[in-house]
Amino acid sequence: MKAVILAAGEGKRMHPLTYTRPKAMLPIANKPILEHLLIQAARAGVEEFIFIVGYQEELVRRHFGDGQKWGVAIDYVTQRKQLGTADAINTVRDRLQGNFLVMNGDIIAGWEDIGRLAGCATDTMCLTEVSQTTGLGVVATKGDAVIRIYEKKADPPSRMANSGLYLFTPAVFKAINATKKSLRGEYEITDSIQLMIDGGHKIGHQRLNQWLELSYPWELLWANECVLDDLEAGVRGEVEDNVVIKGAVSLGENSRIRSGCYIIGPVVIGRGCDIGPNSYIRPATAIGDGCRIGAFVEVKNSIVMEGTKIPHHNYVGDSVIGQGCNMGAGSKIANVRLDRKVISVAGIDTGRRKLGAILGDGVETGINASINTGSLIGNNVFIGPGVVAHGVVAPGSRVF
Repeated sequence: MKAVILAAGEGKRMHPLTYTRPKAMLPIANKPILEHLLIQAARAGVEEFIFIVGYQEELVRRHFGDGQKWGVAIDYVTQRKQLGTADAINTVRDRLQGNFLVMNGDIIAGWEDIGRLAGCATDTMCLTEVSQTTGLGVVATKGDAVIRIYEKKADPPSRMANSGLYLFTPAVFKAINATKKSLRGEYEITDSIQLMIDGGHKIGHQRLNQWLELSYPWELLWANECVLDDLEAGVRGEVEDNVVIKGAVSLGENSRIRSGCYIIGPVVIGRGCDIGPNSYIRPATAIGDGCRIGAFVEVKNSIVMEGTKIPHHNYVGDSVIGQGCNMGAGSKIANVRLDRKVISVAGIDTGRRKLGAILGDGVETGINASINTGSLIGNNVFIGPGVVAHGVVAPGSRVF
């Protein structure tokens, strides 16, 4: 059985992080979301994959190649215009025989759930019960069949969400051919499924035990925590004397932890990193390849992408820091409001009482700069010495 993975989209709600990479390539615990999904599917026994790519597709192709590294075979198809999920699936119909899996490339599901789905004989969609249905497709069921799909309905009759993981038989292509454009101007696979239901075709459902679906940048922090809970510890770099390591810590090749550092896992540190001396790295932190975390720096519950430098007397808490950023000496990111209220970003309630900032790629700060809670800083922004940045800062801005 082949698995078709939909990875062509940009993920605009993830800006500024997706200005330079597709949503499926955003890192969680130092691996792209798509890689986590691939690993789980391969563990479930799937050996052949078709990646449907489009936006920034070269990043996907370069990272995954032919799939040999993961013991699978990967083929690629480019969706030139992102005209919806049904259109994407239709582009690969000539490459499929018999039943096949379809997965959204920006979710993570467990291998056992994927394995159970692969064993189904009829068209089946996977569902997950959620407490908040905003922005999600919701499904009504009767017995073992799906009877109605509600796309982003304000007051849905169910809390069972479509999880973006399906098993299809070749019958789906007849429905895709009959599918009309949605209000968004796209051909939606959920509309195709509803056509099948309306035509008397049974659509089964399966409940997922493991599922991560991400819409906004701050949700990467929650996913990072979940994935790091299962971190396999291992030290492949150098650890100098007088370093304290507690809990599960993974240190990549050619990385060095200098004297006086205190690290509490789960923490993953990539290849070629320079940590310390005298830095404090707290749980649920992922530091990408080639990063510098310097003297008297504290990093807590954050994602720091590759090539970023946080070198002198800095504090970073509950934040996502993009690739190739550089924080000047004494720069700090606040992560708690003084009134302890839930933090909003660009008018959106995050549900988090602790949230620092989201920094795009190439952000630089001068000495003693500060960034307030819930700030969204675009790519290549420069924040001057002693400045307090807050709110939404457009890419390329100079803040003085």
